[in-house]
Amino acid sequence: MQGLKRRVVYITLYEGIAIVAASVGLAWMSGQGLGHSGVLAAIASVIAVLWNLSFNWLFERWESRQAVRGRSVWRRIAHAIGFEGGLVAFLVPTFAWWLGVSLWDALVMDLGLVVFFLVYTFVFNWAFDAVFGLPASATGIAQPA
Repeated sequence: MQGLKRRVVYITLYEGIAIVAASVGLAWMSGQGLGHSGVLAAIASVIAVLWNLSFNWLFERWESRQAVRGRSVWRRIAHAIGFEGGLVAFLVPTFAWWLGVSLWDALVMDLGLVVFFLVYTFVFNWAFDAVFGLPASATGIAQPA
């Protein structure tokens, strides 16, 4: 599976699991109800989807120009750190606003989620590639323009 179809399946599965996990984590960390935290998790998911589309497009453009093909552990780690690092920049102000906390408190909460999501992103990507195969950018197969 390649292209847009791959991205839609990836994002749907990734974010569906992420909303459930983030709702529970945010409710626990903030002391607020699951409903309030669930709405924040959905908002964060929309932000994450937009970032995911942008980041993965950029990552795959970079990856397609690399001499070494495939996705090594180091490339997967770089992907996970790059994605999550960018997401922190978008989510901390959102968390602070929605939860009515300081940027510092929002950062601490987000860092708790980042630890979970770094592992989750790494495992999810590995499992997704195992089930659906590597994208063309990692195999050297020509991609449609």
